[in-house]
Amino acid sequence: MIKKTLYFGNPAYLSLRNAQLVIKLPEVENNDSLPEAMKRRSEVTKPIEDLGVVVLDNKQITITSGAMEALLENNCALITCDSKSMPVGLMLPLYGNTTQNERFREQLAASLPLKKQLWQQTIQIKINNQAAVLSICTKEESKCMRIWANDVRSGDPDNLEARAAAYYWKTLFADINGFTRDREGVPPNNLLNYGYAILRAVVARGLVTSGLLPTLGIHHHNRYNAYCLADDIMEPYRPYIDKLVFDLYNQYGENVSLTKDIKAALLSIPTIEVRINKKRSPLMVAVGQTTASLYKCFSGELRRIVYPEF
Repeated sequence: MIKKTLYFGNPAYLSLRNAQLVIKLPEVENNDSLPEAMKRRSEVTKPIEDLGVVVLDNKQITITSGAMEALLENNCALITCDSKSMPVGLMLPLYGNTTQNERFREQLAASLPLKKQLWQQTIQIKINNQAAVLSICTKEESKCMRIWANDVRSGDPDNLEARAAAYYWKTLFADINGFTRDREGVPPNNLLNYGYAILRAVVARGLVTSGLLPTLGIHHHNRYNAYCLADDIMEPYRPYIDKLVFDLYNQYGENVSLTKDIKAALLSIPTIEVRINKKRSPLMVAVGQTTASLYKCFSGELRRIVYPEF
């Protein structure tokens, strides 16, 4: 079952009752000009087990410890946002699998050659997916991208990922003079930042559910990054976000900002349809297949990570 994403952009009081997330809106409850019937409808409940991602984007949101505990026990990713409405924090459960200790040990014991091979696979799929996005969005084939994907060696020592990225961004947003992918860059970088943050939360949640340490990456290893493995595994999924952002950019124009409608579109990321194992699947479900296959690579059951392909 595909889990739901809840977004809170207004003041709210979130609590737990009978395994349900209880949502109260103070702005409605305390408004004396509204009829009592409407005030009573200001309280909404959602089954905790149906939730996969919860986004808190208002400084006047209160959430009880019981609600947080229940959300985390059900492997729900809890995202908090800063004053600019950008995701800034991510809370995940400390355990998500019954054989977690065993899985941690197999992940920790993974050899460097294995990790390099897994990174090679990851970058090959990422570049091929980027090439597919360019083909869809620009109506032209980028043969150089396919060549670079085929030429990626174990560990990507030639850094073909970066070479492909430079060409990819320049071509995808060719009408923006000198566009580069930069967190502080011009729009639609703001949309990409938001979309990638949602994707990162979905992937980190999948890793924990599969009993893996999201901190210990196969390539990324920044000592201050708590989600190195999530940053690794989300790479082939990024082009799906890029395609969504490209469509939003074309719809809203070059000065597109994070409006309510834009956020709603980006919060649909967990339900984006992808193709994995020759079948159609929601992105969040596909991520679960990817993280499960990653564990099997660590345990020796598989030799390749299962990723989606355009």
